[in-house]
Amino acid sequence: MAKATDGNGTPVPQRLLAAATRLFAERGYDRTSVQEIVEAAGVTKGALYHYFGSKEDLLQEVYARVLRLQQERLDAYANAEAPIEQRLRDAAADVVVTTIDNLDDASIFFRSMHHLSPEKNKQVRLERRRYHERFRALIEEGQKAGVFSTATPADLVVDYHFGSVHHLSTWYSPEGPLSRQEVADHLADLLLRALRP
Repeated sequence: MAKATDGNGTPVPQRLLAAATRLFAERGYDRTSVQEIVEAAGVTKGALYHYFGSKEDLLQEVYARVLRLQQERLDAYANAEAPIEQRLRDAAADVVVTTIDNLDDASIFFRSMHHLSPEKNKQVRLERRRYHERFRALIEEGQKAGVFSTATPADLVVDYHFGSVHHLSTWYSPEGPLSRQEVADHLADLLLRALRP
């Protein structure tokens, strides 16, 4: 049986996720076998199936862990004691930074989402919708307060911003001319300019 942690103290589930993320990013979900994942993680298939019911569960968790992080951070920004413009800007920039910090995860998910069963796909979409609704609520709060323009419906503003976020994996490179924070600042500023009354 695989040790519960490796020499660095990394628990088996995290080792499996790290190996799966790397292999899915390099080879693609459909071209990566369970055997390759467990060998890369230094565990047995039994250990994988103890923590994850299937390779598909690993794929779902690759995205879900990033979304959980982003949801926690969005909730913190939304509940902060700050003006709505600052809370929205901070949340808009943060989702860019956390997406770039987890670019492989985002890329894998958008390339491989179609491999999820309808039930798992629905679950992921519900979690993502919850995030988008919380983000939209910030925009609507500012619109109701007269701080943001109501000329464009909040749903469309959300789609505008997240369209940019979801495509980061197709063009962003850490070696490129802009840092992750600069990209985040530019996209957050674009969003606020679009909302100016």
